[in-house]
Amino acid sequence: MAIVRWDPFRELNLLRSQMDRIFEDLLGREKEEWSRASWYPPVDIYETEDQIILKAELPGVDQKDLEIKVEDDSLVLKGEKKVERDTKTENFLRAERVYGTFQRTFSLPQTVDREKIKATLKNGILTLVLPKKDEVKPKQITVQVEE
Repeated sequence: MAIVRWDPFRELNLLRSQMDRIFEDLLGREKEEWSRASWYPPVDIYETEDQIILKAELPGVDQKDLEIKVEDDSLVLKGEKKVERDTKTENFLRAERVYGTFQRTFSLPQTVDREKIKATLKNGILTLVLPKKDEVKPKQITVQVEE
């Protein structure tokens, strides 16, 4: 049996190269997924006594590129933000804005009157007003005191 000299740095280098391979595989796949990925507009959803309000940030999205529909118990918000630039005539130093299609799906509670949903688009903010059904609104009951 031959005597092998133990080199701790050899094992550390082996471990490092294995970890590098793992991260390269992971990050390489992640970059590919990001390049094909859609973007998701951020939303705020809040509730008042009479309605639920959904506000979505859609800067640069035209009304004609939006589709809003109710399917079963879901509200589907779908659209596309189109590229505004001509890369042949412009020399970009940085491009961070996202473009492409998006789709968001939200569960609708049974309390929403699906026939009266209204949508408005102003200054890149889409506002959806989801009114509640009359029968589910809280009713104030006054208590009478008997003597």
